[in-house]
Amino acid sequence: MELHTHEWGGGGPTALLVHGIQADHRTWRVIGPALAERGYRVLAVDLRGHGASPRGRGATPAERYGPEQFAEDLVDTLPAGAELAIGHSMGALALWRAVERLKPARAVYSDPAFVYDRPGLGPDPFVSFKRFGTRQFITTMHPDWAAEDVDAELASLALWDTDTAVGLWSHPELSVLPGAPVVPSLVQLADPSTLVPAAEAAELRRRGFEVRTVPGAGHCIHRDDPAGFLASLDGWI
Repeated sequence: MELHTHEWGGGGPTALLVHGIQADHRTWRVIGPALAERGYRVLAVDLRGHGASPRGRGATPAERYGPEQFAEDLVDTLPAGAELAIGHSMGALALWRAVERLKPARAVYSDPAFVYDRPGLGPDPFVSFKRFGTRQFITTMHPDWAAEDVDAELASLALWDTDTAVGLWSHPELSVLPGAPVVPSLVQLADPSTLVPAAEAAELRRRGFEVRTVPGAGHCIHRDDPAGFLASLDGWI
C-alpha cells in the first residue's frame, strides 16, 4: 500500500519519520522542520489507518493491520538508502521490521513498542481514548505540549481507525525484542520508559544497539521535549 507522505526541506540526504499509533505525520511538526534546517530532505508518512493514508483491507482487524502490514507499506512508499530513519513507538516497531529492506544508513527507535503484548497493555485504552480524548483531557495529560501539538493530536484522532490497535494486538507472536541491528541503530528511551524496562534495555545493548535516555521525557519524547529529543541524537544526525 502506498502511504500519504509529507515533506520538509529540499535536496540533501533523506530522513524518514514514522509516527506511532493514533498519530500521523503532524506529530513531527517540530522535528521535521528542525531536520530540514540541518540539510535533510524529510519524508514523514501516515501509516495505514492513520491520517490521509488508506484504511486496511480484509475481513478482520488482524488482516487489515499489524506489524508486517505496516512494514510492507513503508517499503512500498519510502526510498531505500536514506541517510536516517526515525520511528516512534509503534512506528519504531514497523521501521524495525522494514529496516533490512529500506537499508537506511542509520536508524533511531524512539521509545519503541518492540514488545507491546505484555500485562497492562492492550488495545482497549487506545480505542477508548478516541472517545474521551478531548482537548481538556489531552492538555491535562500533557501540560507542557504547545497548543499546536494538542491541535495535531485532536486532528489525528479524528482520522484514526481504531482497528489498528485491535489488529496490532491480534499478532502477539510479533511482540518480541529485535535481534542484532542490521544497520547502526540507536534506541532512545523516555525517563522512565514503560515500553522498554531496564532489563530489556540492557539486552538491547548486549545485542548491539546504542541506548540513550532523554531525562525527564515522557513517551512522546519528540513532543514532550523536542530540544532533548534532538540533543540525544548527537552523532546520529
